[in-house]
This record gives sequence, C-alpha cells and structure tokens, in this order.
Amino acid sequence: MDDKAEKGDVIQTTPNSKVDDFEIGEISSLDEADIFLREHNFTHEYIQELLVDKELNKKLVRKIDLILLPMLAGTYVLQYVDKSALAYSAVFDLFTDTGISNDQYSWLASIFYFAYLAAEYPWSYLAQRTRMAKVVSGCVISWGAILMITAACQNFAGLSICRFLLGVFEAPITPCFMMIVSMWYTRQEQPFRAGVFYSCNGVGSMVGGLVTYAIGQMHSFPVWRAIFLICGGVTVAWGFLMLYILPDDILSAKRFSLQDKAVLVGRGKLGRTGILNRKIKWYRIKEALLDPQVWLLTLFMLLNEVINGGIASFGKLIIKGLVKDPLLTTVLGIPQGAFQVFWVLSGTWLASRIRNFRTVVMVMYLLPTVLGICLIWKLNRAKHLVGVLFGYYIVGSYVTSLVLALQMPSTNLGGYTKRVTGVAVVFMAYCTGNIIGPHAFLSSESPTYPTGCIVILSCSATQVVISITLRFLLVRRNKSRDAAAAARGITETEEHAIEEVGGDLTDFENPHFRYVY
Repeated sequence: MDDKAEKGDVIQTTPNSKVDDFEIGEISSLDEADIFLREHNFTHEYIQELLVDKELNKKLVRKIDLILLPMLAGTYVLQYVDKSALAYSAVFDLFTDTGISNDQYSWLASIFYFAYLAAEYPWSYLAQRTRMAKVVSGCVISWGAILMITAACQNFAGLSICRFLLGVFEAPITPCFMMIVSMWYTRQEQPFRAGVFYSCNGVGSMVGGLVTYAIGQMHSFPVWRAIFLICGGVTVAWGFLMLYILPDDILSAKRFSLQDKAVLVGRGKLGRTGILNRKIKWYRIKEALLDPQVWLLTLFMLLNEVINGGIASFGKLIIKGLVKDPLLTTVLGIPQGAFQVFWVLSGTWLASRIRNFRTVVMVMYLLPTVLGICLIWKLNRAKHLVGVLFGYYIVGSYVTSLVLALQMPSTNLGGYTKRVTGVAVVFMAYCTGNIIGPHAFLSSESPTYPTGCIVILSCSATQVVISITLRFLLVRRNKSRDAAAAARGITETEEHAIEEVGGDLTDFENPHFRYVY
C-alpha cells in the first residue's frame, strides 16, 4: 500500500462522505482519488454542486487544454518526425552510404516495432507504479539521444541497434497519453482530445517534409545524417521541457487548486472507470485477457496497423516511383499530412459530439482508405499522376479509426489495473501490425506494390465487420444492465456516480457501468 493509502486509514470523515461503511482494512482497495476526497473532507454533495457549475467546468477544461494538449501534441509531432526520419533519409543517400538493401530497409521498419512490442507493457507497468509524466519525459529525452547517435551509423547492424533502442524509448508514449487523456477528461470529451494530439502525426508529416526539404538544400554534409542530428537535438530539448511542465496525475498537479482537483475527481467518477490506483491487482489482468471486447479491439488494431506499417514505410517510395527528384518527392508528400489532420479532427469531433457514434465513425473513415488504395493500385501512372497522388492523400483516413480504437480500452474498461492491461494488449497488436505491414510491400513489385494493396483492402473490409460486431456486443451489454437495473427499480443518474465510493471496480464488477460505442 502506498503512503497516501496509509494516511487515508486514519482520516476522520463526515457522515455525508458516505464512506463510513468501509472497514479500516478496506481502504487499500479505494481509488486514490477517493482517498484524496476523504483527506480533504470533500463531501459528495459539494462535489455535485461544483459539477453543475458549467462556467467553472468550462474554465477548468480550458486550463487543462492549455497545459496538457500542447505537451501531448508537440510530442506527437516530434515522435512522427523522428520515427519517419528513416523514411525521409531513404529518399536521399541512406541506401548508398550504408549499403543496405530494400529488404533490409523493410526490416529496419519492423525492428522498431519488435522493440516497441517488447518494451510497451513493462513501461506501462512502471508508469502505473511510479510517476507517469517522469517516465514519459525520460523516454523522450532518451529517444532524441538515440536519434542523434543514428547519424553515426555506417551499416545495417548499426542502424538496426539504433532502431531497436528508438522503439524501446518510444513505446510508452501513446499508451501513456491515452491513459492521461482518460484521467483528465470525461468520456464524452476524450475522443476529440485524443484526436487533437494524434492528428499531430499529420502535422508532423508536413513539418517533417518541410524540414527535410530545407535540410536537402545542404551540400557540405550528408543530408540523411543531418536529418537525424537535427531532429534528435530538438527532441532532447523538448523532453526536458516536458519534465518541467507535464503533471504526473490529477492529485499531484501543482498548477491546480484543491477545488480544481476535487472537480476533476468528480468528473472522472462520472465514467465509473476509476482514476488512479497504483496497486496491481493480478486477477484483473486475467479479467482483461478474458474480455471479448479487448480481443475485438486487439484484432481491429492488428489489421489497422498492418495498413499503417505498409503506408508509413513505403508511402514516400510510392511517390518516388512517380517522380525522380528526391526533393520533389518530399514536397509531394506534404499534403498527405494535411489530409490526415482533417480526417482525425473531423472524425473524433463527430465521435465526441454525437452520443455512441464511435463505431459508426470507425466504419465511415475506413471507406476513403479503400477508395484511395484502389486509385493507387489501378490508375495508369503515366496518364493519371494527379489521381494516384489524390489516392495517396486520402488513404490515411484509417488513422481516425485507429485513434478511436486506441481510446476505447481506456474509456470502456473499469478498474485501473484492467484498464492499463487492456491498453497494453491492444498496443501489442499495434506493434505486431506495424511489424507485418512493411513486408506486404514487395520490392520486386515496386512502384505499384499490388500485393500490398490487396492486403490493405482485405484488412479494411475485415475491420468494418469487427466494428459492427463490437457495436452489437456493447449495445447488448448495456441493454442487459439496463434491464437488470429496471428489475430492481433503479434509475441511473450522474448523482449516483458521484456518490459511489471509489472501490476501483472493473466494468464487470460494477453493475452501474455503461459502455460507450
């Protein structure tokens, strides 16, 4: 048990706090947010009064947005640029200077995700047990340093080692960011906030293209080495800034008053997912692994990232097959980033604005991917250059479905340990898909890559089926719980959610939990 829990054992509370029914020994099962409320004598009635103050809540959400979103968004821009530095370098002299082949290049993309796969759950475990923001910031600094070291590589072996270490240190970023969003925002606010930072992959694509174009004007130093040095140096500096600004959690955040924290706890309790509990509960890992929802999302993520692994690694080479100038190849790739920003922001906005619309958006935003890949595959490149480029630009709509699927475990799984485990399992599929994806694009089929196109079409069609199945599953679960509540004469309200003592229950254990879909 941590120090806060121990202090919580001796705190005296008022009858209004509704925790008198707990025995002293049971305090260890409480969510840390409820221990915080006990320590500071915040009653449920007072929390409810704060939550109905719309102006207070709007002001607080703006404050959170101004502190958190720039940090998350800026990190995502750098993560995309840094992760794509290999693809940018491939357009210049990376192949000739290091002597690598196309097949070895495919393995460099996969090696990154092998490391990501191995390191993701240990990092998630460490982040839950210690300070999440410090873990993330330390990893950002480390991956920036590794990126700079990559500039010194002379062969495939050196590049492989650096790519592996880069994957290790980038592994906790997205899962931790999804956990941060689920901690600070309500379930209705989460999709768009996740979309804001994830859309910065598109911003990173544009920024990376422009920076690479500028670096490409250099003639006194190898362009590909300069790309790694400059990008890595900026990332190291950003990591130190994160170390200072990004809060570890709601309860220890220095820029928020006690009342702010109480409101944030109350907002978090509305979703009944739990807010913070550093104690690992092993039976909940088993529960997560036996939940069909987790495995549907895992399969969805695997297929989505097979698409992503291919497009991310070979997208620039597809354009290179259309034009011969490496600088023009870089410039023509920039609009794809703008399209990705549009797809992600529009899709996550719809998912946030319309209740239980997430799986519908997941299906809708796979359709442009299908159209785009058909244009890339079937159009005559000599006669329809613009059409092929347009296909490449719209193919990235699948990323919207990815963002919503990534966000669903932290939204739809109750209990901190189960939530962390569910997020980790889904991210393992994220890594595995990115390992598989590049190998569907065979070098012998350049520049049309028909096998890769067929794989992407197959994955997209299967994802549509999975999205519909997931929706039916969650609708059925909610209807079953509503029927059980009606039979007991219970009507669910937000007040009930606030009054519940935070025993860090999972969604299976809490009959009041309702899924979003």
